[in-house]
Amino acid sequence: IIKDLSFEVKEGDVLTVLGPNGAGKTILLKTLLGLLPYRGEVHWRSGIKIGYVPQRLPFIKDTPMSVEEFFELKTPKENKFPTGQGALKKEIEETLNSVGFEEKFLSKNIGELSSGQFQRILIAWALIGDPDVLFFDEPTTGIDIGGEETIYGLLTKLKEERNLTILLVTHDLSVVFKFSNFVVCLNKCPICQGSPKEILTPEILFKLYGEEVKFYAHHKH
Repeated sequence: IIKDLSFEVKEGDVLTVLGPNGAGKTILLKTLLGLLPYRGEVHWRSGIKIGYVPQRLPFIKDTPMSVEEFFELKTPKENKFPTGQGALKKEIEETLNSVGFEEKFLSKNIGELSSGQFQRILIAWALIGDPDVLFFDEPTTGIDIGGEETIYGLLTKLKEERNLTILLVTHDLSVVFKFSNFVVCLNKCPICQGSPKEILTPEILFKLYGEEVKFYAHHKH
């Protein structure tokens, strides 16, 4: 599905994988996580911890469970939340707080959450265990523009607070310029890679997407 791709990720990078639908972007993330077979080599630093925020989990959203029960799914049965303030429950509460939720949010039903709230719950889920690297697959799919601003503002804050390295799949070019320091342009084979400002020219975007792509850079005054 993906041919002849080679790149490296340095600690502290925000690397964006950019490309049209069907380009292999999600396949790449799942391969880097070791979920799919591949030929070639993937080398991670020894002891690296990776968190993964998937594109969507609609079947979870429709399941009658509380936020607390959802987090219990991630933990071994022998480590269920204690009735008091155990270390695990404290980590959950602190992580929820870091994505903007109070402790009482644990009792909310997953089905009651808005798309933006559920996305932040998925981010909190991925942060449990204090990962070094965080993968995001289209983190704003199905979220309104106000929610998008919230999600990317949150990612910026978490990156600074936790010294995260981030790999991000997105179609949003304004986010690539604002948030990423390295981009891999992919359409089953690599098209280009490097600093967004240097390589994302109209010619490259035409080659990548096969049509004219317009984008606007946002400048703060």
